[in-house]
Amino acid sequence: MPLFKHPIIDHIPSLRRYARALTGGRPDDADDLVQDTLERAYAKWHLWRIGSDLRPWLFSIMHNLFVSQVTQLKNRTSHVTLDDMPEIATRATQSERLEGLDIAAAVTRLSPELREVLLLVALEDFSYAQTAKALDIPIGTVMSRLARARQRLMEFMDGTISFEHKVGLKVVK
Repeated sequence: MPLFKHPIIDHIPSLRRYARALTGGRPDDADDLVQDTLERAYAKWHLWRIGSDLRPWLFSIMHNLFVSQVTQLKNRTSHVTLDDMPEIATRATQSERLEGLDIAAAVTRLSPELREVLLLVALEDFSYAQTAKALDIPIGTVMSRLARARQRLMEFMDGTISFEHKVGLKVVK
């Protein structure tokens, strides 16, 4: 007897990766977001148009859930420490590892709107059209947010914006 395999199952790894990036690398929060996304997708399965691309539909659900959670927790502040940062696969050199941690920390400092677009395009390899559909925004807004996200990251990395101040790290001389 053949096993039934739901089409959503193939998208769980990318949903987990995106959720982890959205939640600043906090595994428990990311797992909760994926679980909520899967529950919502199964409950709303009748709304998915057969023949349309399933991946943007799932990411749209995740985006909407994440925005709802952020709105609910708006008054709660969070502090990012280096211990909370996700491990980044890099070659075994200290400078590259530190640079990777700097980039990950800089990404978490972006506003949610900029971070979402950057992660969908750069990490999940979504097209501008897929990103626009998933986030329910115009393509021009996707391009604008992506450009601003890249600019902010460059400013963090070249020191135009005080990275230590934003993350709360002390400069040790």
